[in-house]
This record gives sequence, C-alpha cells and structure tokens, in this order.
Amino acid sequence: MRIKIRKGDKVEIISGRRDDKGKRGEVIKVLPDEKAVVVAGINIRKKHQKQVQSQGRTLKPGIIEFEAPIDVSNVMVVCPKCDKPTRVNVQRDAGISTRVCKNCGEELD
Repeated sequence: MRIKIRKGDKVEIISGRRDDKGKRGEVIKVLPDEKAVVVAGINIRKKHQKQVQSQGRTLKPGIIEFEAPIDVSNVMVVCPKCDKPTRVNVQRDAGISTRVCKNCGEELD
C-alpha cells in the first residue's frame, strides 16, 4: 500500500505519546519501507554520543536531540482549506493522480 503523505505536508498526531498527541507539524522525511514519517518538533529523542573522528571531521560529544520516525497510522494530513485532519482520497483523471481532502473535496497538491 502506498503512503499518501508527502514531504512538506502539515500533519496532526492522532495517537501515540501523551505529550505529542494533538500537536501539528510539517513532514521532514518519509520512510516508505518502514511505513513511517519524521515530523518537525514531534517525537523528540535524546542520544548520548561519543566523540568520533571520521574522514578528517570530528563529531562533538554530548547529548544530541533528534526527531524519531512515527508510524504513518498515527498521523493525519491537515487540509489547508478546512484546517481539519482528514483522510486522503486519490482521484485519477487522464493518467494524472491528485490527492483530495475527503471532508471538503479540496485538492491537497
């Protein structure tokens, strides 16, 4: 099954961690093989990193924060017209497919 969410879409978190549920953000990266998306400012994780030298560059040690992937089933696309989370319908006309909001019928692309 294809993922109907694309990079740059505004999405709302509908389930998952209590502090992230209900928040909105922009999709930074789509991982279709894992059926996951990375959303800006959501699902922040901390990683303890050692100092590493590779190819003449040095990565700084310390605690770094990064956005972890979220499963696609836990997010919904927000329609720009009606400003509500919505399911996405795909309409095909003359070989061209467009994503459409199921609530108001507005084109998402």
